[in-house]
Amino acid sequence: MEREFMEYDVVIVGGGPAGLSSAIRFKQLCDEAGKEYSGCVLEKGSEIGAHILSGAVIDPIALDELIPNWKELDAPLNVPVTDNQHWALSEDGKTSLPHFLTPPLLSNKGNYTVSLGNLSRWLGSQAENMGIEIFPGFAAAEVLYHDDGSVKGVATGDMGVAEDGSQKDSYMHGMELHAKYTFFAEGVCGSLSKMIIEKFNLREGKEPQTYGIGIKELWEIKQENHKAGKVIHTQGWPLQSDTVGGGFCYHLDNNQVAIGFVVGLDYSNPYLSPFDEMQRYKTHPELKGMFEGAKRISYGARAINEGGLQSVPKLSFPGGALIGCSAGFVNVPRIKGSHNAMKTGMLAAEEAFKALEAEGSNELKSYQTAYENSWVYKDLKRVRNAKPAIHKYGAFWGTLYAGFDMWMNNIGLGFLMPWTFSHDKDHECLIPAKDAEKINYPKPDGKITFDKLSSVFLSNTNHAEDQPCHLTLKDEKVPVEINYNIYAGPEARFCPAGVYEFLDEGEGVKLQINAQNCVHCKTCDIKDPTQNINWITPEGGGGPNYPNM
Repeated sequence: MEREFMEYDVVIVGGGPAGLSSAIRFKQLCDEAGKEYSGCVLEKGSEIGAHILSGAVIDPIALDELIPNWKELDAPLNVPVTDNQHWALSEDGKTSLPHFLTPPLLSNKGNYTVSLGNLSRWLGSQAENMGIEIFPGFAAAEVLYHDDGSVKGVATGDMGVAEDGSQKDSYMHGMELHAKYTFFAEGVCGSLSKMIIEKFNLREGKEPQTYGIGIKELWEIKQENHKAGKVIHTQGWPLQSDTVGGGFCYHLDNNQVAIGFVVGLDYSNPYLSPFDEMQRYKTHPELKGMFEGAKRISYGARAINEGGLQSVPKLSFPGGALIGCSAGFVNVPRIKGSHNAMKTGMLAAEEAFKALEAEGSNELKSYQTAYENSWVYKDLKRVRNAKPAIHKYGAFWGTLYAGFDMWMNNIGLGFLMPWTFSHDKDHECLIPAKDAEKINYPKPDGKITFDKLSSVFLSNTNHAEDQPCHLTLKDEKVPVEINYNIYAGPEARFCPAGVYEFLDEGEGVKLQINAQNCVHCKTCDIKDPTQNINWITPEGGGGPNYPNM
């Protein structure tokens, strides 16, 4: 059956901050010039913001450029940072880093504690008010190509397909969206972005991308324990010194607190469970009291790009571009990437508009140049060695080096340190279980610490059960023969949603995949030691439905 198709000048895959900023900037340019170029945004979540998860403390620099009057338009940036603290934790205490030792670029002055999901919803409403077409609940499942190999657009996935591949009564064929330029703004480890990067060899000459997993909970706490605008970042306990990561605690409005924990996915111990490290983190004496009489409201998890400057791939290819976290622009020491994601979306929109006006090439090579001349590039260049230093030299010496490196860049002496550290591939970092120390995590108490299934419930995750599994295995023997036998089944621990279970029902161990639990964090696709798991898009509208995250 031939699919129906729609034609646009620009199609944007992903309705997060990068994709929406790109759509808004493109429409602004069209309106200013009196042109009627067309564009649309595809979003696999049930609504804009449904799949958006971040800390988040946001730098408004990109929003200031995109919508200068955002305050008058009631953008949900209501809580400026008023108190910025950095703690080094031991098991039973903390050491506060004095402000005068903190590199100025880590300051949160002028930043806001926000729900990035709510900011995305607001951006979506601004885009729709401008007349931009947004299609939530439709997952782009296939990249389309012209005969010459350039990208033609994307196709949405078929709806109403049963687990066995047959068509249910609700079956609806996917639709093709053709465009002169297709922007991929899928977020971290996007399924189509992976294909594009491989097909056009966009990582040639680049370091591998590295990642962390961020696990976040939203709590409503007692008013006497709440201080709107208070921001705390921590490092150290409960992680070992050879593992990169740390925690955060952001006081929002309405007596709400976002607390979370990030573990670098370059960790080596297969017994480590990022979810359980997060639960243990909340029991620290400096944090535990905050949860007395409090209520947990929501839960979620998402992978984070941590490779920085040296891991950003080539951004353009014939027929399109990578924007936002599909490429990876997170400033790891600042723990911020939304401002960079938004700006790259805006840059791509500007170059596409210029190309359409000039009837230019189908490859936006000027986008790469615009990025390298932008403040995004500068933002990443001065912190490029921070994350790999900690991975190579451990938490103590790596942090000392990272701080020194950032101070040198701050005072204009970065040219004295021109080198750029390399990265290891996350999935190659695990050691065999026989060489690792087992980690015994305490049982959840149901008050401050919780299990995975009750947590997933708070993410409002839902997938139609009668559909093909979107967590595909290249070889069904590998999970047991290699992952379980050599690495003690790490997918059962690195997944924060209880998707992967190893069962022994008397006929030998087997892997069970509970795909309906998946919160779309992409950790399995990244950390699987054999790269046997391939995450593909499920039916549109499935996955988490994060409120206020």
